[in-house]
Amino acid sequence: MEYSVSRLISEMIRYNAGDPRRIHHALKVYAFSKAIGGEERLSPAQRKILEAAAVLHDIGIHESERKYGSSAGRYQELEGPPAARELLKPFDLPTEFTDRVCYLIGHHHTYDGIDGIDYQILVEADFLVNLYEDGCTREAARSALERVFKTETGKGYLKSMFFSE
Repeated sequence: MEYSVSRLISEMIRYNAGDPRRIHHALKVYAFSKAIGGEERLSPAQRKILEAAAVLHDIGIHESERKYGSSAGRYQELEGPPAARELLKPFDLPTEFTDRVCYLIGHHHTYDGIDGIDYQILVEADFLVNLYEDGCTREAARSALERVFKTETGKGYLKSMFFSE
């Protein structure tokens, strides 16, 4: 099967059938990742990896809930990469691509040791969506701004969303 992010989104939606909240969450993280990646001038290769990881970043949630009775980040990081590999396999992508996507999925709740702009942007995009979906306080948004956000675009989005008067 020829790869496109549209086809990957379709596979993610099928995988998450019956769970519209998780599907919407993934699509929002994808949209923020794509926008931040564009503004931060990632190379086409970096953007392709980032966008695939964003679409699949929470793909391990159902297995985490089944195995551990929890969707906690540490379980998502354990169960996400194997599920992502299965979804990516039909596309016959280069090993380096799949490995990096799975690495990002397996670390998207780990905020120390961020080793690339793709990783940083995925974390920021997920934070932007989670802060909104969780109805965070201004203090929580400010803490995330100070502790997590590094890109100018991500900082700008967070400020516009949570601190605009």
